Amino acid sequence: MSLHAELHRHLGGAIVPRIFLRFLHRTGHPLAEQYPEYEAFEEFFTRRRSSLEAYLELHTLAESVQQEETLAYFVSKLVRGAFVFESIAYLELRHTPYLRTDPSASEQWRIERMRDIVSCIGLAGHQPEYPLVFRQILCMHSRLPYEVNRAIVELAAAMPEYVCGVDLAGPDRLYGPRLGEFVELFQRARALGLKTTGHVFETPDGAYPELLPLLDRIGHGVQIPLHHPELLPRLAARRQCLEICPTTYLKTGTLQRLDELRTVFERCELEGVDIAVCTDNAGLHNVRLPFEFENLLIQDIIDFRQLRACQDAAFRHAFGWPHREPPRDLLSKVAGPHEALDHNARRHSPSARKDES
Repeated sequence: MSLHAELHRHLGGAIVPRIFLRFLHRTGHPLAEQYPEYEAFEEFFTRRRSSLEAYLELHTLAESVQQEETLAYFVSKLVRGAFVFESIAYLELRHTPYLRTDPSASEQWRIERMRDIVSCIGLAGHQPEYPLVFRQILCMHSRLPYEVNRAIVELAAAMPEYVCGVDLAGPDRLYGPRLGEFVELFQRARALGLKTTGHVFETPDGAYPELLPLLDRIGHGVQIPLHHPELLPRLAARRQCLEICPTTYLKTGTLQRLDELRTVFERCELEGVDIAVCTDNAGLHNVRLPFEFENLLIQDIIDFRQLRACQDAAFRHAFGWPHREPPRDLLSKVAGPHEALDHNARRHSPSARKDES
């Protein structure tokens, strides 16, 4: 079995629909009355949306349920599923702690409660029976005021036992008018010694090259190899990694077909830019990380050599992985057939066929 590192998973989209609906019914949530049967709820939860902004409304729904008193339940379930069903050895879970506090309370009260949210998630993620390495990334948000985002950065630096970095999330069309703020906040994060990633170049609206030099990894970044390949050499020079989440781009309408990602992998490999394959919102998609890899393989978008490169890159670029090297694939200790499998995969890959022709 292969061991995986998951670098881009949101708390708001991490719970599979069946578990989420079961919780709604058990607690008498009003949404349960709207969806008494699972099939209708799954269709609502996992269908394609018309845009990134429409897609993010599902996060808003989840955040209204994932409040402080329920967080331990949701986090324990997602950690168990990640370890048992996905063979995830390292998990970075990202969220905006402010949005898990009482929306009717004052801004200052909510800022002060963020520490408890981070502690609650950190404690729930530590489960000796499912011993994956669990870290949090705290997300600034394009809809939140500067003071809240600044407090999120400061909190991330103050809680290294739970937090490994900061992110910028929310509708990317809102970045532009506040770009100076976000540049300043990322500079502050780096000054505090924090690792940084950000949702940029996911959609055409999110193309902000001013943010790229401030990021250790790039959340999505799919528009760079597709439409701004001239930026790739600079990413390679900075040793930045793209967090590519294949199913997301179909759900948000960013891509119409998965095979459009072939260009992303080919151009990044050519320029020496690492890619980590991630799920983004495994629950909203009802898709687990091994299936993301399998789907890319069976659609001839990557080959086994590229798969292994992406797996290794995920551990290499992980902000909180405590070891120098990724864990070895258990199958790599068995000689013979697996080497032949990789050799055959390379022979029948698109790049290999081009070389042979």
